[in-house]
Amino acid sequence: MKLDVAPKTFETIAREIQSDQGPVGIDAKKTHIIILDKLLQIEKRLDALEQQLKQK
Repeated sequence: MKLDVAPKTFETIAREIQSDQGPVGIDAKKTHIIILDKLLQIEKRLDALEQQLKQK
């Protein structure tokens, strides 16, 4: 599977998580928070879709 990320999106995310103090060049805490926040958004959307399907 290949993930295609638009260059502008890639650069925006890279700037957001970049850290000179992190051992691998990123802020791991910030990165995990962004991932978890996005997962929670997806979960809410799935819940809403499931509710819509149950009402049909």
